[in-house]
Amino acid sequence: MRADSHRDQVVINVAAFLRSLGVGLMGVVLGIYLSRIGFSAFRIGAVIAIGLAGSAVATTVVGFAADRVGRGRFLQILSILTTLGGLALYASPKLPLLLAMAFVGMLNGTGTERSATFALEQAVIPGLGSDTRRTWNLALYNVLIDGGGSVGALGAGLPAFLQHQFNFSLLGAYRVLFLGYSGLYLSTAVLYSLLSPAVEVNKSSTLQQIGSVAPETKRVIGKLTALFSLDSFGGGFLTDALVSYWFFRRFGLSEHDLGLVFFAVHVLNALSHLGAAWLARRIGLVNTMVFTHLPSSLFLMAVPFASAKGALVLFFAREALVEMDVPTRQSYVAALVVPSERSFASAVTNVARNVWWAIGSATAGALMQVFTFSAPLFVGGGTKVIYDLLLYKSFRHLKAPEEKPLSEKRTAC
Repeated sequence: MRADSHRDQVVINVAAFLRSLGVGLMGVVLGIYLSRIGFSAFRIGAVIAIGLAGSAVATTVVGFAADRVGRGRFLQILSILTTLGGLALYASPKLPLLLAMAFVGMLNGTGTERSATFALEQAVIPGLGSDTRRTWNLALYNVLIDGGGSVGALGAGLPAFLQHQFNFSLLGAYRVLFLGYSGLYLSTAVLYSLLSPAVEVNKSSTLQQIGSVAPETKRVIGKLTALFSLDSFGGGFLTDALVSYWFFRRFGLSEHDLGLVFFAVHVLNALSHLGAAWLARRIGLVNTMVFTHLPSSLFLMAVPFASAKGALVLFFAREALVEMDVPTRQSYVAALVVPSERSFASAVTNVARNVWWAIGSATAGALMQVFTFSAPLFVGGGTKVIYDLLLYKSFRHLKAPEEKPLSEKRTAC
């Protein structure tokens, strides 16, 4: 079983990297492509919103059905559905079909991994290793996702390359790109077929137990979900698109300069996941989440007061810390529930984060227009500070199993 678990981790990590190539690519090209085929801003927004809605529905279904259907099988289904979404982009520019397949295919135009597959993998990975390895395994998983997203974003230059080097029409080159996107997801479906029974809920559980959730779990996850929603609402004010626009307007950074800035940002994000796993072993999951996240928000709120170079230094410092709570948060949620409840816990927390992230994003533009141009940085950073303080106050005494003293573990047994 140990060999199977190691192989399953490799399969999931490779699949996550391939999937994130598509996520990073689509985050850059989807809106541009839809604009080039004549879609208005409203229609582009509708396609992206419908795709996110499809992802939210699928993530909700994960929480209640994945363990009954089978996690490996469910991962394959999600990959095939996303493949169909990419094929729709390849096949037809007609709005009704694109809207339908954006929903079914869970098209993600945000450039950030927020899919139902992402939520389900977070439920699977903690069961493939010991408690002491859980955070490290999730950190490596997130490194590969960030790395894949960065490389995928660079693929946005392929249409121009195909056009100039191989005489493709520009729209024809985009269609080749979407075919490649579909191929990436089809390859992940093949990979998921290689997963062993180790990814499933323990078969000693009864059918009634699989998918059921204890009242205490609902209480704890409900409280965490409320806090994570607050954090995600603040994060919605601080999307890459909005922050890059802020630097463009405030300091006149070019698209080329911003591309280099955000490539460096994603590298810092990826490396920070590994630092988070190292730090969590020494000071605990909640402490790592709060003690890295809180200063990152303060750095961000100081950015509007700095010169161009100072603002970039503060922004890079922020990005080196801000995602250290990602693998630790995922690990903490998994640690507080039994394996048969992890799909539910991951789905609920991820759906809430996605919804409130979207609300924050929608609010940010209005704040810029009605108040000061830097308002999203202050509101987003301030909201995250409040989240950190509330999280520490509420959960600093609730430890993951590997953080408890040996005597306490024996008593619990």
